[in-house]
Amino acid sequence: MKAPVVLILGPLRSAVSGVSTHLNVLFGSALERHFRMEQFQVGSAGRNETLPGRALRLLASPFLLAAAIVRHGATIVHINTSLDAKAYWRDLVYVLVAKLGGARVVYQVHGGAIRVFGKNFLIRKILARTLTWPDVVVVISQIELESARALAPRQRIELLPNGTRCAEILSARDDAPAAAPLRLLYIGRLVDTKGIFESIEALKILRGKGIEARLTIAGSGPEDQALRQSAAALGIEDRVSFAGAIFGEAKLRLLAQADVLMLPSYHLEGLPYALLEGMAAGLVPIVTRVGAIPDVVTPEVHGLFVPPRDPQAVAAALESLHADRAALARMGAAARERVKSHYSVDRVAGDFTVLYRILVGA
Repeated sequence: MKAPVVLILGPLRSAVSGVSTHLNVLFGSALERHFRMEQFQVGSAGRNETLPGRALRLLASPFLLAAAIVRHGATIVHINTSLDAKAYWRDLVYVLVAKLGGARVVYQVHGGAIRVFGKNFLIRKILARTLTWPDVVVVISQIELESARALAPRQRIELLPNGTRCAEILSARDDAPAAAPLRLLYIGRLVDTKGIFESIEALKILRGKGIEARLTIAGSGPEDQALRQSAAALGIEDRVSFAGAIFGEAKLRLLAQADVLMLPSYHLEGLPYALLEGMAAGLVPIVTRVGAIPDVVTPEVHGLFVPPRDPQAVAAALESLHADRAALARMGAAARERVKSHYSVDRVAGDFTVLYRILVGA
């Protein structure tokens, strides 16, 4: 008996994005024992195209998707989307194409926020209707589950959080001496809503108090130069290093050599893979109450919460960890266990195996 075919829509898998990481988790998991996994690439990542070329691709993509469904004999089309205007309208067309092609549709929402995107009365009405089109809607946070169920109470909506490869991350751990400066790490896209500028300002505050801490910023994005200029203007460029975009072993080394994950974000987060990877490595996260972060992190148990846009609060949280290394070690161990027990790749593969089998009637 042939394995059912799952056609997964998402960006280039080598791109730097949470959805690309999610695709790599799915394709490298036990799902491949039960289903034949194929990808249909969407988005501009990894494409060297002109503006007219991009427009042509967008116009052609529904027809190319229909051809891919037929060519692969796809039973399930798994659409990975975010609730921003561009992705939402584009992916609605893909939902319709998949349904017309006779496939069952999994519609997974990664970014944005249903409650925010649907604030406009008309958009809310459209969103409520279109959430009923797929066979199942998948969300990754409790707050999005509640928002989606309020909009589409009769739709099947599943909460399936992200997961990460815990064992390989933890195996590289390199604990620093208790008296060493705190080693801080940010991993992700360099945009101002991620709280990176506030993290740099917090280092300046700590320096004024005679507290040693060093921050490594790993990633790329539009605020790269502005962040470097900020560190220089505050006179702490010697305490901030930029690693650029990192992957594989280089990422594992950075995770192994850090104590604290900096993510005081006020971005419309889903469930950041940086958070899961950092916690799996034993880093204590400094975070805000956005997206699925409160689902993962219990205050004072796995990490510390701070208000958004508040460098003073970030500095105070770092000062407390600097002063209490036993608490730092305790929370780091609890963070590792939290991800290992609830956010592993095996759990993700098991969740989607059950969901896919229900959809194909197996």
